Amino acid sequence: MAVTPAPPNRPSPPGPAEKRFLRRSLRFFLAANIAFGVYALLTTSKKEPSEKEGEEAAKMVPAASVTLEPATPDKKTVVATVTPPTEVLPPITEQEQRELFEWILEEKRKVKPNTLDEKKKIEEEKALLKQLIRAKSIPSIYEPHIS
Repeated sequence: MAVTPAPPNRPSPPGPAEKRFLRRSLRFFLAANIAFGVYALLTTSKKEPSEKEGEEAAKMVPAASVTLEPATPDKKTVVATVTPPTEVLPPITEQEQRELFEWILEEKRKVKPNTLDEKKKIEEEKALLKQLIRAKSIPSIYEPHIS
């Protein structure tokens, strides 16, 4: 009599609880991989400098340092610092000030205070803004720089 080898052990099919677990974990890993792929794609894309950044860099000029070399080597070196002139802006018109006050009032209305003290402060500021908007003339907020 010949001994027949036993058939190899086959794993049993997964039960319903295991199927649910595998289905949930597969969905989670799929969503996580998609999220990671989007993140990696967005962070590695090259940012091209915009025209505004180039203009801002051109406007900003640091104070230049000028060195004058002497004609003869016996004299000391003179260093002079040249500062660029500051740009003086024109004063804001009353109409622009009123528009600004109206915008500030709208923003104050959107704020939700947490405490009674904050609420009182916001109400006082809104009352002051309303007075300034209704006034015939607005006090000037422009003070010229005196050197």
